[in-house]
Amino acid sequence: MKNFLKIFLLFLPLLFLTSCFDILDKVNIKADGTGEYTIILNASKSKTRLASISKMETINGKKVPKKAEIEKKINEAATIFKGTPGISNVKTSVDLENYIIKLSCNFKKIENINAGLEKLKTQKILGKMVPTQVYSQNLEKKTLTRNKVNTFKEDYDKMTKADKEVFNDAKYTSIMQFENTVKSQTNNTYVLSPNKKALKLEADILDLILQKKQIQNTILFQ
Repeated sequence: MKNFLKIFLLFLPLLFLTSCFDILDKVNIKADGTGEYTIILNASKSKTRLASISKMETINGKKVPKKAEIEKKINEAATIFKGTPGISNVKTSVDLENYIIKLSCNFKKIENINAGLEKLKTQKILGKMVPTQVYSQNLEKKTLTRNKVNTFKEDYDKMTKADKEVFNDAKYTSIMQFENTVKSQTNNTYVLSPNKKALKLEADILDLILQKKQIQNTILFQ
């Protein structure tokens, strides 16, 4: 089930030892298709519990990763992204006192993010089940698509009760900001801003795993 969260570029293993964490997935796209991508993993609400867990060797039969291991994995992901054509200005921020991790980068086209994910999968930083074709854009047709994510219900059903509890209060937020004005979208679960230049989706991660809420959306610009 770790594979589900690895969709969002990188992972913090300690997050899977607490159910109170948030993921913010943000993309800002200009009219010419260039833009900026940001992913933030925030477990600050559970920092007291995580600080205690980090001193242990194992919990629920799983090895507890040390801070050095987490930082190494984040640096590996950043290095791979830096080497992806079309991606630049890769920045990471690792706050292991409050358990907040951030990765951001600029892209020449949104599909560069897909290529970066594919490279992470090739290097086995991402699992085999992780979809890499997350975004697609057609400037001529004035469309942007967030592609469908596979269901992980079968994986979830095989988990122990303790492992399932990890996702009970976990939250996911997607924010997409645009230079162009949105004309229409196919998934009205996304809230359109008053100026029609931003979309926001908020969901329980468990609802996404069980596909009670859908991420896929095709956006048409004016």
